[in-house]
Amino acid sequence: MGRILILNGSPRAPKSNSKRYAQLFLDCRRGDYLEITRSNHQQLCAQVGAYSDLVLAFPLYADGLPVTLLHFLKALEAHLPAHKPTVSVLINCGFLEYGQNDIAVEMVALFCRQNGFPFGSVLKIGSGEAILDTPFRFLAAGAVKKFAKSVAAGRYASFHTAMPLPKSLFLKASAAYWTEYGKKNGISEAEMRTMQIESS
Repeated sequence: MGRILILNGSPRAPKSNSKRYAQLFLDCRRGDYLEITRSNHQQLCAQVGAYSDLVLAFPLYADGLPVTLLHFLKALEAHLPAHKPTVSVLINCGFLEYGQNDIAVEMVALFCRQNGFPFGSVLKIGSGEAILDTPFRFLAAGAVKKFAKSVAAGRYASFHTAMPLPKSLFLKASAAYWTEYGKKNGISEAEMRTMQIESS
């Protein structure tokens, strides 16, 4: 069994759901965990080659990769390691449908093809913003366990999970959550429904 490095590519890495998913992985399999920041790209690029497997853990942003991860991948492309680890993806999105993550996964797969990195396992989590704090947490934990096992064993595969709820119920629950979240931050529901994000 080789060495595994998990890189958290979330812009909110220290307080992110991606960190929580990475911890579930590490509860199952040994590995190292690091967070991508604006200033550590060179350091991370120098470390990547020491691992057999690189797991990129990140949330879906605007149907693609968060800028934190994009900037790191640009740096990695410019400083390719002599040994290229197998790259796996652990992605979560706030949508109920795990398939919303497909384009972002393809973006990572394209990066791997263009730069000679083997592409490994994929775990796509729908309702990833909420599932860990619901009775359906066991579904996410179980999926991460299967994903971690496949990475560690080198038997790469694709996995997915989401809360088993009707879309109408999920939308109702998420609207209530964000409305309450807005209230806590002094923002009304009407303000949240506008396209204006800053006062003029």
